Amino acid sequence: MRTHFELDEVEEFASVKDLLIRRCQIWAAEHGMRAEEVMISAALDSRHHSRDGRLAFWGPGQVRRLLLEWIPQRVVADPDVLDAAPESLLTLLRYLAASGLRDPRGAGPAELEAAVAEVAAEYPVALADPLRQSVGKFWARTALDNGVDLTDRRALERFQRDLDAGRVRYDNDLLDNLVKAQFLDSGPRSYQERAFAQLPVALPPAAELAEAAAKSRVVWQLTRLAGWVGADGRQLTAAGHLRLGDARELAGLLETEEQEMKVRSSAEMPRIGLLLAWAKKARLLRVSKGRLVRVAKAAPVLRDPEALWSRAFEVFFELGAAIGVPAATWSASSLLVETFDEVLPDVLNSAYGMPSPVPLARLKETVWLTCQEYFVLDQAGDDVRQKLWRRLVERDLLMAFEVLSELGVVELSHGVPDELYFSDLQGAEQPLPPEVCARLLRGRDKPDLLIELTPLGLRAVREQMLADGRDVPLVGELADAPPAELLGVLAQHYPPEQAALELEGWLTAHGGDIAPLLGAIRACPFRTRAAAMLASLVEVRADGRSMLARARHDPALGPIAVTALLEAGDLRPEDLTPQEQLSLLAEGLLVLLELGGPEAVMEQVKEMAGKDALEMVEAVLSSGHAGHTAMEELRILVAEPMRARVHRLRLVRTPAPGSHGRHGRPGKKRKR
Repeated sequence: MRTHFELDEVEEFASVKDLLIRRCQIWAAEHGMRAEEVMISAALDSRHHSRDGRLAFWGPGQVRRLLLEWIPQRVVADPDVLDAAPESLLTLLRYLAASGLRDPRGAGPAELEAAVAEVAAEYPVALADPLRQSVGKFWARTALDNGVDLTDRRALERFQRDLDAGRVRYDNDLLDNLVKAQFLDSGPRSYQERAFAQLPVALPPAAELAEAAAKSRVVWQLTRLAGWVGADGRQLTAAGHLRLGDARELAGLLETEEQEMKVRSSAEMPRIGLLLAWAKKARLLRVSKGRLVRVAKAAPVLRDPEALWSRAFEVFFELGAAIGVPAATWSASSLLVETFDEVLPDVLNSAYGMPSPVPLARLKETVWLTCQEYFVLDQAGDDVRQKLWRRLVERDLLMAFEVLSELGVVELSHGVPDELYFSDLQGAEQPLPPEVCARLLRGRDKPDLLIELTPLGLRAVREQMLADGRDVPLVGELADAPPAELLGVLAQHYPPEQAALELEGWLTAHGGDIAPLLGAIRACPFRTRAAAMLASLVEVRADGRSMLARARHDPALGPIAVTALLEAGDLRPEDLTPQEQLSLLAEGLLVLLELGGPEAVMEQVKEMAGKDALEMVEAVLSSGHAGHTAMEELRILVAEPMRARVHRLRLVRTPAPGSHGRHGRPGKKRKR
């Protein structure tokens, strides 16, 4: 069973959500916990409609979003059900952990329990705040207050007619505020746009990253700049700039090659200006009473090159105006400078995890297209002006990469780009406008500036994407995961090569013993998930095929192993024993029950066995299949309703009095 779906997989998500709610409520009843269906559904919806879409990934941020944004904004239910949201969420989180579904990259059980307890204290206030609800929830609440059954289409139509006729009372001022908030995109937002999942990346040891940070040219310059300012600070001009003599001295100290520039003010020295702006943004320096002084609290950071590097990267995206210096005093800032803090993170994200350096030409095209989305440009206007705007954007993009190179975020090289960056430009679904694709294809064989994230850059960009709620796997982060959670993540989110590396690391950390992994598959209560876990293990193990053949004779693994062997062509149907055939039938029905629900199973067995459908289900129940949870579900949801239906039919067929046991004809009448 998957716990991640694309937004267009509507039916697949709905089926799994129904299954999870059903299983969670059964588990909750067995453990004396509360699990309101509406609240469990809301929790799963909130994770599906999120940046990463992982249903089983939870942390304090996801808990806060559900209880303080999603439910207050969207969920309509009885007050006692709404009040039970924190308790129901706790039940779901505990069930995910108990069933092996939890994503181990999220918070641990203890941290989640504490997060729910903390947010539960804020939840009643958020729930009672009318300005947190959406316009849709406002109207649903109004309909309920007027006695309308939201599941009754005709009742809703009558409510709409009464509303149009002015016969429904509602808080018009509140509605106006909600509409304004929606239009202005203000207030709490529960909806998050889905982001692309990233491929797993590997990083060098922490010591190597710390050493690389210490070698950063920008770290060296910022450290020397703070030392030059000194304990007494440096006097500034009335305009707030360094005195020209001080600026020339500093340029020589920091090796910016600006000390001989013919300028009238230090403000005309772009590199010095950039480093000063950087130091201020990083809270290393500040201006006080006309002097440039050090920030006392920054002393520990200045002594730690890795911490200084991280802070410098963090504030880099605020430096657009300092990096994109106008070519002349009369020229305006480029479109990139105006959108620097939004565009540059996306540029670095696009280079993240790429197998080869990205050509600058490709990035220029996407950045220019993105900048045009932020501004209304006269596309039919002066072509010369359009070319100027574009040239300024490309100039500032190149400058940004040069600065990032000096920080140690990217490595710049020159050469012919990898064919990878042109392979998607000729298909039916081109990612860029046709004229852009054609322009890129014409230059595919020409040497270009190539951009690649360094290990330091990879780590920094990954941390930013994690903070944004995205799925950014790291090879080695699952070394301590429980076996079931490890295999679940590998099966859904890791391609074979990275999955093999992750599995190798896990086995190294656990003595090389594969038995716990096979045990986790045996214990998995979801048939489709167990099959995916076994398939992932077989695919990345060198002895996978022989392991699968051995699993054929395992009581618990046998049905899914036989299914895999048949699909691979290693077994033929005629090779199966009668018991294997029965177990295979059971496996198929249990999988269908998970994916399609009980009605789908009933339809399938009727199509296969006709009037003997119940006998087929009974045979499956007595097959000895080891999937106890799924088999019990088959008994309760499929077999028992079918038995009850057959019993009712038999009552209809009971001979009526006077029929003498003959069906369809009355008994012979006696003569008087």
